[in-house]
Parts: sequence; C-alpha cells; structure tokens
Amino acid sequence: MRPTVRCCRFISLCLMPLCALFASPAHASGERQLVEVINDYRADPDRCAGRAVKPLRPLSLKSNLALPVGYGGGGLRNALKAKGYQAVTVRTIRVVGAQDADEAFDMLESDYCGALLDTQFADIGVTRARSEWQIVLAQPVLDGRVGDSRAAGKALLAEVNAARARPRLCGRQRFAAARPLTWNAALGAAAQGHSKAMAYGNYFAHRDPDGDMPLDRAKAAGYRGRQIGENIAAGQSSPNKAMASWLASPGHCANLMNPMFTQVGAAYAADSRSDEGVYWTMLFGAP
Repeated sequence: MRPTVRCCRFISLCLMPLCALFASPAHASGERQLVEVINDYRADPDRCAGRAVKPLRPLSLKSNLALPVGYGGGGLRNALKAKGYQAVTVRTIRVVGAQDADEAFDMLESDYCGALLDTQFADIGVTRARSEWQIVLAQPVLDGRVGDSRAAGKALLAEVNAARARPRLCGRQRFAAARPLTWNAALGAAAQGHSKAMAYGNYFAHRDPDGDMPLDRAKAAGYRGRQIGENIAAGQSSPNKAMASWLASPGHCANLMNPMFTQVGAAYAADSRSDEGVYWTMLFGAP
C-alpha cells in the first residue's frame, strides 16, 4: 500500500532583515525588582482602562530578551532569533525618567497596563541605562510547558486517542469512532529523527534531504509494519495546537481517524535558528 503522508504548516511570524546581534547583559537588581513588581501586579491586578482583569501567571525573566535601551527596530524578531529566542509575538516598551523600579512600574501601569496584563505574553526582558528602561514582552514559538520529548509524546498520544474516541467529519469524509492507538517506540524514534532533521536542517517536507520517505525512516528505526501514514506540522507552540491544525485539515484528519492504523509514534524538535522554530511529526502504523 502506498504510504499516506500529510503536512501542515502554521506560519505565525513575519520575519524582517536582521539589523544587529546583541550580547546578553546581566540583569541588575533594579531590573529584577521591576519584574517582581510587574508579576505582583499580574497576580492581583487593579482595574485597567476601566475594566476588571483576572489574575495572570507571572512572566518569566529571560536574559535573551534584554535588548539595548532604545532598540525597537524592524528587525526585532530576527535580533531575538539570533540570541536564541524565537518569538511569535513581541512588544517593546521604553520608559524614560524613572530613577528606580517603583517609579518605572508606576509609569508602566499608568500608560501600558494593557500590555502588562496581556495574556498573550509569557516572557519578559528588562534593560536599564540610568533613568531609561526597556521592557520586552514576548511569547515564544514553543510553549514553555510542553516539556521534554517523552512528555510531548504522551501528550500527543492522549490527543490523538481523544480525537479517535468520537465520530468525526474530515472534510467530506465521515469517520466512525476508532479504537485507540498504542505507542510504538520505533515509530516514536522515527518521528523524533524527522522532527530534528527538519528543525536543524531548516526545511519542511516528508522527503528528507537524503531522499527518504516516511516508510524508509520507519524501517530504518526498526518498525516491521507494512503500512505507514505521516502527519507533519510546523510553528505550533504545543501538542494540542499541532493536533488542532491536523484535525482542521481533511487529509491530516483522515490519517488520524483511519481505523487501519493501530500504532503511533510522535515527537517535536525545536531550533530557534529555523524559519518555523518548532516542527512536529506523527507516524501511524499497522502491522
């Protein structure tokens, strides 16, 4: 049987030419203090722009988000990428005339409370030059809660089996609920290898640079089944977002719901220097 392969791409960044590379300055106590005050505010926010705001998770301080004061050029995302941070969303704020962290926060709360309480941001970087402060708020391409490859694999297995547990319409093709898939270590290894190859090689395709296809990679990893299907995705920040993109695509959805498949292996790999930042592979098999 001819292997079934599907790819899904999610592009969330509009990258601009790289303007400069920056070193990562050490965070002084005042800068750390400002982050602490901001996180205290997020944990118990006052009203912002006349509306009530629910408590938010703290922002994580990242040294590679610390940019020179005054920098906010068009190559911001590429500048962060060069420092090892792949951002899906980023914003810079400059405060002038604050002598300490408390004054800086007062100015931020007054003029930028909406940004400080924006749920799309997870990380923060702060740089200070005397009375000038630069704050960088960002959301990484890869969700920091994804965990290692084993945790991601378990999450993807749970996601695919939850999807198969109910009838589903994939495009115009209707599928009944299907039996859950079991994890196969060889398929997992092949999926991990292809995700790494795409991330480190900065490409997005079922055929790798050596010309191998999913069935070739599965066999090389020790899988003895004769039927293989593959879904790939790029740019999604978490397992559930990768699964959502596959379910929204008729061809990927059909692979996920195909009752012929009984085994699965899945993995992701990330490289901040690549175009998409994170790459996902799910391999389906039938003995």
